[in-house]
Amino acid sequence: MSTQFEGQIAIVTGAAAGIGNAIATHLAERGARIVGVDISETLTEALEALPGTGHLALPADISDQAAAADAVQRAERELGVPQILVNSAGVGLFGPGAEVSAEAWTTTLSVNLSGSFYMAQAAGRAMGEAGYGRIVNIVSQAAEIGLPEHAAYSASKAGVLGFTRVLAVEWARRGITINAVSPTIADTALAREIWVGEKGETAREEIPAGRFVTPEEIASLVAYLASEDAAMVTGENLRIDGGRSVI
Repeated sequence: MSTQFEGQIAIVTGAAAGIGNAIATHLAERGARIVGVDISETLTEALEALPGTGHLALPADISDQAAAADAVQRAERELGVPQILVNSAGVGLFGPGAEVSAEAWTTTLSVNLSGSFYMAQAAGRAMGEAGYGRIVNIVSQAAEIGLPEHAAYSASKAGVLGFTRVLAVEWARRGITINAVSPTIADTALAREIWVGEKGETAREEIPAGRFVTPEEIASLVAYLASEDAAMVTGENLRIDGGRSVI
């Protein structure tokens, strides 16, 4: 195991599965103690399976501002001030723009946009007092390009880019960096169920690299932004999309 993040506390939302779990695993392999925040019933099991010891599972609905703040406060009380926050939790409710229900729209923005902001807000307060912090928001290629049936999802992710840039400006003098990582379709178990057959082949053909990104590749980029080496990188949106956003 690497000791890159030895002694650091990393809050990872959406840590129970998919990209969030890959990020939690990657950071734990490098010495970080993980605070996993998720609504999934498998969260505790997922945290127990991580490398290392001393990880903490915190079930919480981050779309509720008070719940998000409480999760950060509990992490502080039980482990200490977090040095890292990775906002990976999210939902994808897709459909033609003319048919998106108010419930689907509200749920998507509440979790993806508001939830990420509430966690950043709460962690940022703690990090600001400590004079150091790294916040990484998992966004999407959908924040920058038009994808059919992604109206709510794209709006939520574009909003995360917006507040990322604002907080970068506000918090830079406090020793906090905040950046976004925008993947193309990630090769997760869920994606393999959705992007199958002709639909999946078409999606791959639209990516210049010809494939989906792996969760481990995303985790590696997140780790760079979460490191001390990235002290002068803030307010950025780092694409990891095989060139999909530039065609």
